[in-house]
Amino acid sequence: MYGCQQVLIHPSEEVKAILEFICSQANKLANCAIYYCRQILFKTSRYVGKYEIDEALKSNVNFKAMRSACAQQLLHDVVESFTSYRRLLALWKKGELADKPRVPNYRKKGGMAVVACPSRWIKLIENNQLKIPLGNQVKAWFGIDHFLLPMPTNLNYKDIKEFRIVPRNGCFYLECVYRQKELVEMSPNPNVLGIDHGVDNLLTCTSSTGKSFIIDGKKVKSQNQWYNKRISKIQTGKPQDYWDDELALLTEKRNRQMRDNVNKSARFIINWCLRNNISTIVFGWNKRQKDSINIGRKNNQEFVQIPMAKLKSRIAQLCEPYGIRFVETEESYTSKSSFLDNDLLPTVGEKPDGWQSSGKRVNRGLYRTSNGKLINCDAQAAANIIRKVITQLEVSLAKVTRGVLSLPQRYRLDRLSKSYRKQASWWLQPDEAFRLESSPF
Repeated sequence: MYGCQQVLIHPSEEVKAILEFICSQANKLANCAIYYCRQILFKTSRYVGKYEIDEALKSNVNFKAMRSACAQQLLHDVVESFTSYRRLLALWKKGELADKPRVPNYRKKGGMAVVACPSRWIKLIENNQLKIPLGNQVKAWFGIDHFLLPMPTNLNYKDIKEFRIVPRNGCFYLECVYRQKELVEMSPNPNVLGIDHGVDNLLTCTSSTGKSFIIDGKKVKSQNQWYNKRISKIQTGKPQDYWDDELALLTEKRNRQMRDNVNKSARFIINWCLRNNISTIVFGWNKRQKDSINIGRKNNQEFVQIPMAKLKSRIAQLCEPYGIRFVETEESYTSKSSFLDNDLLPTVGEKPDGWQSSGKRVNRGLYRTSNGKLINCDAQAAANIIRKVITQLEVSLAKVTRGVLSLPQRYRLDRLSKSYRKQASWWLQPDEAFRLESSPF
């Protein structure tokens, strides 16, 4: 199994010029490859193979401007995109795909593309520096045969299989693809964690073991508000499509913040499940929920800008190596139906005539049951999400009582220590049981 880590590069002016050159050449070569593949497909209905495109473009000036291994990897990525298109088209013809796929289109003219290089061509030299070679043509043109980048200190050079230069919004990242250690999968058990997502409460989680907690979302909300305010101020009086370097830097900073929030939240959820012996996660999700949402202009902006789909996908991705089962279910009426009163949970479009919940939502955060007891609305929704699939999972929710739903533990992303966020490989080691004893979970 492979992992991937991105590190922001702070290059000197000379190194930045080199990075811009090779990434721009990669973009031009990608467009040449796309043009070749499209023309062959349109004229002969044939798909180009990897060896064919290598032979066809090896004399291209953009190919020669790059290291041959990097150029070939780029061409193979283009071929793979057309292979994916062919497979998706076959599924669409069989009726297994709703929308017809489109032929891969050209990259933006004047842009920059990712440059990937196998680790065997990159050497680690003194001062923990990576020596990245350039092509012979670049050496003939500019008299430069390599450039240096710092090696990430938290990775082992011998484990890395590929290095990538990733340009994005005026910044450059060094992306390292490395081999991860094999992890022993968790044994299946009846314990389940239900997750309800939102804005102020980014993730509200209730488990069948009788525990509940909230990952606070106010930090994410604040970051988006600051970004929107700055963007609005800069674009005032400008054309709708106005863009400059300052906007690019602000957008990249905001995107980094969102990626950080997603990764920390997902890792926290997985570590919590491992520490509490939970082998199944149920995530409440309504398809195309952001397209048709109507909760007011301000609330729409706050909700839509949170990358919840990426967070869901990241949790599902981290579940796989640990053997945790990830289940996605629709979440209609989970906030309205009373969990403690065992209300019926209808789906969208299938609500029975005259259906009415036993309890009532007092405000955005509190819910009053039929006997007047107050509980957390989102914690109840997370418990009801488990109820949506209770027959499928054959799980008992007897431990989910009013006390569990009344006062869930709240965690803030900027207050978590590193031990809560790092990769949980320790859980397989029984001699480190003291970690569990000192854990707040």
